[in-house]
Amino acid sequence: MLDTQKILNYDFVESYLLTDMGHKLFCTFTNVEELDTLLYDLQNRYTILFDKIFVLKVHDQPEYVCTYNMDPHQVRTFPDNTILVHRKKESNTLYTINALNELIIRLNNGVLDKNFKIDWNRYRNCILLTKETEFKKLTTSLHQIVEIS
Repeated sequence: MLDTQKILNYDFVESYLLTDMGHKLFCTFTNVEELDTLLYDLQNRYTILFDKIFVLKVHDQPEYVCTYNMDPHQVRTFPDNTILVHRKKESNTLYTINALNELIIRLNNGVLDKNFKIDWNRYRNCILLTKETEFKKLTTSLHQIVEIS
């Protein structure tokens, strides 16, 4: 069983941020036992844009991640264990702003410089997060693409 206390501290956002979701990607963490239930709930409770849910397997952990876009006008609450992320398409990197800032600080000798260039290929197929202010890099692989009909 997935230890929900372990994942509950990933970069969760306050509800007031729901107003700025135009380019945000939802990222919901689960385990294999709860994956089918989560996929069912997402499809039946929300309007999933682009009719796809991408399911990623987190390497070296018993976690799966579902990524999807939802109609921002429909969202009143987040599904449990969900964060908002951004995506760098060229490297298939998912990241939160907190994690991006932390990464820049680490790579740039402790200085947060918004113009610092990141070599995104070093973070290919990863999710970059913070957990209780600690930087986390989760390596992933595509498990499944769920087509919504």
